[in-house]
Amino acid sequence: MALPAPELGLVVSYAYLWHSEYQLGREEGVKDRPCAIVLIKREVDGDTSVTVVPITHVPPASSEDAVELPAATKRRLGLDEAQSWVVISEVNEFIWPGPDLRPVSRGRGRFDYGFLPPPHSIGRYVSG
Repeated sequence: MALPAPELGLVVSYAYLWHSEYQLGREEGVKDRPCAIVLIKREVDGDTSVTVVPITHVPPASSEDAVELPAATKRRLGLDEAQSWVVISEVNEFIWPGPDLRPVSRGRGRFDYGFLPPPHSIGRYVSG
């Protein structure tokens, strides 16, 4: 299985560690989930740091915490039909590719679902 290059808007399968899980002392997320890459930073030492936001079925406590993922986008990515939100109130950052990337459970031999459409692919590439 070849790993994709990190790109803004790419949705990957990742063991996302929620802040609440981190506060309980966990070091790894309980569940693998789709996460979108929103920031890519080339570090001075040559590593690539990636920041991801999680996609979840749990409705946000506040509309300012998440953006609903359109049904058409979910279908194109091969996700289920249940309502989902891209959480923008917390992130995970890791060195690419990192041990928490997971193969997509559909058995496609991939680690990614595809890309969010450009209006949702708000992110940044930072060098240095």
